[in-house]
Amino acid sequence: MATSANGKAGGSHAKKQTLPGMPAAPELMTPTSIPAHKLVLRTLMRSDFKAVKQIMDKVYSNMEGAWAQDEYNALLKKFPEGQICIEDNGQIVAAALAIIVEYSKFGDKHTYAKITGNGKFDTHDPNGDTLYGVDVFVDPEYRSLRLGRRLYDARKELCENLNLRAMVAGGRIPGYAAYANEMTPAKYVEMVRAKELTDPILTFQLANDFYVRKIIRGYLPYDSESKAYATLLEWINVYYDEETDKLIGNQKSNVRIGIVQWQMRATQNLDDFFQQMEFFVDTVSGYKADCVLFPEFFNAPMMALTNEESPSVAIRSMSAFTEPIKTKMMELAVSYNINVIAGSMPLYDDGKLYNVSYLCRRDGTVDEQYKLHVTPDEASYWGMRGGDKLRCFDTDFGKIGILICYDVEFPELSRMLSDEGMKILFVPFWTDTKNAYQRVRLCAQARAIENECYVAITGSVGNLPRVENMDIQYSQSAVFSPSDFAFPHDAIVAEATPNTEMTLIADLDLDLLKDLNTSGAVRNLRDRRKDLYSVSWTKKSEQRDEELLSQGEERAIKAPARRKAVAQG
Repeated sequence: MATSANGKAGGSHAKKQTLPGMPAAPELMTPTSIPAHKLVLRTLMRSDFKAVKQIMDKVYSNMEGAWAQDEYNALLKKFPEGQICIEDNGQIVAAALAIIVEYSKFGDKHTYAKITGNGKFDTHDPNGDTLYGVDVFVDPEYRSLRLGRRLYDARKELCENLNLRAMVAGGRIPGYAAYANEMTPAKYVEMVRAKELTDPILTFQLANDFYVRKIIRGYLPYDSESKAYATLLEWINVYYDEETDKLIGNQKSNVRIGIVQWQMRATQNLDDFFQQMEFFVDTVSGYKADCVLFPEFFNAPMMALTNEESPSVAIRSMSAFTEPIKTKMMELAVSYNINVIAGSMPLYDDGKLYNVSYLCRRDGTVDEQYKLHVTPDEASYWGMRGGDKLRCFDTDFGKIGILICYDVEFPELSRMLSDEGMKILFVPFWTDTKNAYQRVRLCAQARAIENECYVAITGSVGNLPRVENMDIQYSQSAVFSPSDFAFPHDAIVAEATPNTEMTLIADLDLDLLKDLNTSGAVRNLRDRRKDLYSVSWTKKSEQRDEELLSQGEERAIKAPARRKAVAQG
């Protein structure tokens, strides 16, 4: 298209056509010709110095202008891959310069001259732990394109790929000069952070996931706009691995889990029950899963073998099967090379009845998590007590937590597990009705969101004649994720068909949890007001157990004709 000297479309054939009755467009609304951009991100070369100098002279016209060429060459020689630029149609328009340092050698009170070796950059240490931002500058004519964000994203990628602990920079606060007589630098930074004020540099850096470690005085003595103050900014690399990767046996970032929606069925003997257990361990391990989860009280068919009419006597008799079942699960975990969370089983110990989940690792070790909160029905029908310890477990696929059924309805527990690094929460449950199941499900979904973790739940289905209080089951097993763009739109990774015996296999990307923690739409863990509230563990009181058992006995007396528990959690 022909254009006129002022850039507007010209020539008789270029006139805008109008329909009858439509007024002609005003001349001011005629589109102007805008040249297309072609942006390329690359590393700097020595031949780029002239272009870099031109930009620096513009940006730092009141701060001694551009570097000398020997300083520029020294930086390229020391760390060529750390010097990044953006060019538009072949012309350099922005750049970011950096070195690697062992940060402990300089500490938080360093100056720009000290950490850059007075422009010689002999402070660069290829074996250091921190990427230090030496400079970022954008041609003033290109500042509307947000090129600085692209440069910072490239630096973050470099930091991750080099396995550096963090990125640190001294940030100018040029807007401070206008407020120096009214407030301290600390107050100014706080006002900018609260968005009461805007600083041309600090506002941008805060928006790019940096946080202010402290304020440095005398960082750039000739920076009159910042009154020689600077913010010490840091961005933490959440992927940093302190240990060098081993050739084999590294912890996975992608975990495959299997969960068993277990069919309750009559069993003839313990060997018959073992066959059913092994079938599911074999099936799930065949998909090369890292872990398999069974439901709460998955061994309930054993209760029918006790021939006890009293529910409290029957469950205590059933607890005699717990040890051999645990031993068999440990054997299966090793032989099928899969970690097994053996749902939960009753444990009768020293005259007290508990509900315990066993983690049988594929290396042969075993751990246990007691159910902490017993339901009113567990107290009234069985005289069950709650445990007094909460544990975050180490596995070969990361830190996990186990909360048995009703326990997931108490958010304090998963919060404490999350504080210890738990990434996957496993919830074996038993429910008889849909409303009871909904309590478990909805609370599990909430735990996934508020603790930025995955939550897997599974229960049992089918009927168990001659087993009072556990004769009907309701379950829809599922795996839940946090709710953000990187995860499924409904925050459900996978779910089973309701009330059907089946297995569910799901792949979980733990790196997505790291991204969520630093750049999610909301960041529940980081945004907690720890200055206002906290969750802590207190010493167990034996009186609490007695109160629950007493309440259970009263409930049983008031409703002797009640056939079964309808509020099992």
